[in-house]
Order: sequence, then structure tokens, then C-alpha cells
Amino acid sequence: NFRLLCGAAVSVPRDDEGNIKRDSLIDHVGEMLDQGLNLVAVSTAHGHTKGVGDAVKALRKAFPELPIMAGNVTTAEGVEFLGNAGANIIKIGQGPGSICTTRIVAGVGTPQMTALFAASMSKSKAGVTLLADGGINKSGDIVKALTLADGVICGGLLAGCREAPGAIVEIEGKYYKQYRGMGSMEAMRDGSAARYGHRQKDLRGKSAPEGIEALKEVSGSLREVLENLAGGIRAGLGYLGSADLSDLAKNARYVRVTPAGQKESAPHDVVEIKRSDLNRS
Repeated sequence: NFRLLCGAAVSVPRDDEGNIKRDSLIDHVGEMLDQGLNLVAVSTAHGHTKGVGDAVKALRKAFPELPIMAGNVTTAEGVEFLGNAGANIIKIGQGPGSICTTRIVAGVGTPQMTALFAASMSKSKAGVTLLADGGINKSGDIVKALTLADGVICGGLLAGCREAPGAIVEIEGKYYKQYRGMGSMEAMRDGSAARYGHRQKDLRGKSAPEGIEALKEVSGSLREVLENLAGGIRAGLGYLGSADLSDLAKNARYVRVTPAGQKESAPHDVVEIKRSDLNRS
């Protein structure tokens, strides 16, 4: 029978001395497997650490056939490290998200395409699948990411869909969805603190948020947004002479873009007319 695949994200549980609680982690994942789990993601902001490596190794030893996703990293060494630990899928990206402030707060991060290029250097050697996590604002970003990665993770791009979680807020006749980063203080208070290496009891005055809370204008239904994205991806495939996604990496070429080139890449020197403006006239 057909059913949707089910994945779950876990952090690296630690005791008061900072040691990994392996038994707790394995028991937790085992309980979820009994409920039909198909994939587990060891989800942290910095995946190239001993703690994350040890957690992946523990899960791989306990569940040899379970697909394991891990991250996030932005280097070839990070990909090789997690691949050797037992991860099948690795998330690439530190700071490219639309509501992420890691690069500002911590001063750490790599431009997403640069990170993907570096990560791809170890992809074959590590025998892993790469996911571009963050920095996806338009369908063109998906096309570019898929020349180096096997898939993309979209957050803000889908946060304005009517089906997305979050309360709807009306401001001056326009509707918005509440949207927050996992590194925002509110999200960490609600349980994501471990992703950023903090314990819940450390949040008061001892940690800096690495994300913000924001509003995203409601963009329509998920079907409408996905159809528009699919159309853009098909156009990208056509321009690159690619019959399918597997051809993208073979046909792609990369060039440096100057500020002038970046400006001419989007509509410029005009006043854009939107459908809503025409409908009101």
C-alpha cells in the first residue's frame, strides 16, 4: 500500500557533563521506528563535530539499514567526516536561510554555491547524497543548486503557502504568515536549543539567537507555488540542454557575476506592474 515516507529530526542529547546520552538517543529512534519511521536526521547547525559524528556512528551501529541524514556542513572535509561516520544524506549550508543570522552573530558561514562546490568534491568518495539546505529564493536557485546537489530543502520559499504552519496576520489589507527560524529565541525556547549546542536551562542570558521571527506574505496554495517552481526548473533544464536532472551537473558551467551583471539579471530600470494593481484600476 502507498503511504508517504516519514522522517524525524533529532538533536544530540547530552547529560550535565556534556557527554552524549547514546542509550537515550537509540531508544528514542527505536520507538519512532516502531511507529513507521523511514529516515532519521541528526539535525544540528554545525555537523562537523565529534558529538554529531559519535551520534551518527551510534545510530548506524544500532540500525544498520536505517537511512541517516546529518548536517549541516559546508566543506569537503565535513562531508567526508559525516559519510565515514555512517550518514547516507548530508545537508549543506550554514547561514544562507532567509531568516538565519548565523553569519552575522557568529561570523561563520560560506556562500551557498561555494559550499556546494566544496562539498561536491567529496561526494563520490564519501558515497553520499547532498542536499542544499537554505538560500533557495527562486526556481533559478533550485536549478543552480541541483547542478551540484541531489536535492534542495525549501523553508522560506514555502512559508507563505496557505497550507504552511503559522498564524495568518492581516496588515493594511495584505495577509502574512508568521515565520521563524529554528535559531530564533522563541524556537529555541520551544525545543530547538540543542540544534545550536545549547541546553534549555542555558537560554537565559547565556546564548545568542541565530535566527529571527518574521512575516511572509501569503503566496497562494502549495500546488500553485510548486507548479510555478516546476515550470522554472523545466526552463532551466531546457537552457542547459538537459533531458533530466542527472544531466544538469554535466552541462553546467560557472562564471563570476559582477554587481553590474547581477543587476541586469533581474527586471531593472522600470516600474513593475502587478496584477493586483491592474485589478484595482
